[in-house]
Amino acid sequence: MLMLIYWLIPIILFIMGVLTFVSNRKHLLSMLLSLEFIVLSLFLMVFIYLDYMNNEMYFSMMFLTFSVCEGVLGLSVLVSIIRSHGNDYFVSFNVLQC
Repeated sequence: MLMLIYWLIPIILFIMGVLTFVSNRKHLLSMLLSLEFIVLSLFLMVFIYLDYMNNEMYFSMMFLTFSVCEGVLGLSVLVSIIRSHGNDYFVSFNVLQC
């Protein structure tokens, strides 16, 4: 019963993150925050799985490293978009512009 609760919490967190991501948001920063929330819930799932199977935790450290790199790339894209467009609204982006 306790293991079911351990698995239920990250799954609920993942579903909440996906619902936040697919909802209609107008700021890029809120989308990046919901993506980081999804990554953290996936990390919690991986950590519980590796702990349950008595495996090493090296994969979780690699996962955290790649998720930090993903977050840094997202913030750099956000900064470049704000510098070029002046804001982070999705409606102000023009896909046809070079």
